[in-house]
Formats: sequence, structure tokens, C-alpha cells
Amino acid sequence: MCQHQPPCPSADSTDREAAHLVAHHPEQGWSLLCNGVLLFEDTGELLPDGQVIAPHRTQVIAAA
Repeated sequence: MCQHQPPCPSADSTDREAAHLVAHHPEQGWSLLCNGVLLFEDTGELLPDGQVIAPHRTQVIAAA
């Protein structure tokens, strides 16, 4: 799917989020990467094979 040189990471790579943006719709909360991954603003992902990756935001713990 990717035509970039060097090619972007595939959808099954751990660094899949490093792929180039194909479409960006911040008003709807999602972006499409050139490897077919739908990336959501809550950091969740939908892979081309239908697999769902749960949001993986880092948690901030406030010190008292």
C-alpha cells in the first residue's frame, strides 16, 4: 500500500504509527495512515485486518 521510499512501517509493526498520514480529520477524531491503520484521537487504532488496538495513553499520577 505504501509508495514511500523507504517504505513506512507495516500495519503489524510495533512502530506502525510512524507511517505517513493519508487523511486527517481532527473534527471527527481520526486519521488514516498509508499502511491502512485508522488512528483515533484517544490513541486507539483499527488495523486493516479489523483488529482493534485499545487506547494506550500514558497515565499521569499526581504527586501529593
